Amino acid sequence: MTAFHRGVRLGVDVGNVRVGVAMCDPDGILATPLVTLRRDLNAGEDAIPADIAELARLVDEHEIIEVVVGLPVNLAGKDGPAAVAARAYALRLTTVIDPVPVRLADERLSTVVATRRLAERGVRGRRQRAVVDQAAAVEILQGWLDAQRRRT
Repeated sequence: MTAFHRGVRLGVDVGNVRVGVAMCDPDGILATPLVTLRRDLNAGEDAIPADIAELARLVDEHEIIEVVVGLPVNLAGKDGPAAVAARAYALRLTTVIDPVPVRLADERLSTVVATRRLAERGVRGRRQRAVVDQAAAVEILQGWLDAQRRRT
């Protein structure tokens, strides 16, 4: 067992169009929504995409010690196209924010859970689309934090 190190962490939900971002308190108790970023799919191969540059800025601004990126494996636990894309995104992010570590966390159904919780609170339609990515990032980070606490 390893000790849980105190510090603020980011949770990231990578989508095709948007990136949801959440962060936790320094004690790693509660994940909260932070921002939704638009994916920059037009950056050249050698350029840093605007969304990754903004994540790097958030890492600096909030003194982030670790970033947790959701890995959308399929229900059988295998990598499909979305998981391959998330791994590539995490790798690209790693090169920009090094030495801050980037972890991958199984995020099966995080968007489904986030959508259901928002609907239960009466958030639907256009309002839901605006925040579902942040809510999914909260689910990813909170699940990862809870799992880390169980391991210590």
